[in-house]
Order: sequence, then C-alpha cells, then structure tokens
Amino acid sequence: MKVEHILFPTDFSEGSAHALPYAVDLAKHYNAKLYIVHVVYDVTRATGLNVPHISTDELYKEMSEWSTKEITNCCIEETRGLENVEKKVLNGIPWEEILHFAEEEKIDLIVMGTYGRLGIERFIFGNTAERVVRRAPCPVMTVRIPSHRKK
Repeated sequence: MKVEHILFPTDFSEGSAHALPYAVDLAKHYNAKLYIVHVVYDVTRATGLNVPHISTDELYKEMSEWSTKEITNCCIEETRGLENVEKKVLNGIPWEEILHFAEEEKIDLIVMGTYGRLGIERFIFGNTAERVVRRAPCPVMTVRIPSHRKK
C-alpha cells in the first residue's frame, strides 16, 4: 500500500483530538505528508440565507483568524518530530471542502474523528464524517471515542 499524503480534518472537538494520534502514527509509519485542515462553516453558502444585520465578511474573518490560531496550537505536541506537516484553514461546507481538498492534493488516506456535534447542531450541520466516508476518493479511517471515555 502506498500512502504519501494523509489528511486529518479537525473541528477541534474531543473526537478530533482522539483521532489525531492515529493520523500522526500513520504519517510516521508511512513517512507521509500530513495535512491538518479545519473548515470554517459557511452558513450562508450552506443555507442560502443572508443575515443582513451581521457583517458575515467580518464574522468569517474573525472565525478564520481564531481557527488559524487554534490549528497552529492544537497539534504542536502530537506532531513534534514530524517533518512534513501542512496546516490549512478553509472556508465552506466542511464535508465538501474536505472532499475537494482530498481530490486536489491527491490524498491517499483521510483520518478523522466521528464524535463532533450532537443534538440540534448535528441536525443543522449534518454528519461530516458520514458524508466524507460515502464520497471520498480514497480510503477513510474513522476513529470513535471508546464509549467508556465519553463524558
């Protein structure tokens, strides 16, 4: 099996944090480039709604700035020693952007957590992992938090 490019999409949830060591270990094992990607959810694009009282440009700018800081800090310890890591913040609908990124970068394996949003957030935003698994151009490894570790 040839694995040169691994994608680790993160939403900064506990599920993503639990999946990160798997992505890092696989990148080390295969000496592969690891892409760590976060997608700022573009609600206006997803729903077609325009919120006139809020400057969505300013909102997304702030969310992107926060995400850039978070993605820089979130994986420092886990990726220490990996030479080929690239971190990116994208804007859009997460599952669509993950799939587009995987196609563009010729990703060989996607490693992602399955425990992100619950309840109404899951209803509104959908299940990103499920959509990625169904449509990905490459194998997808999903990592669940063991039930005995859930809060």
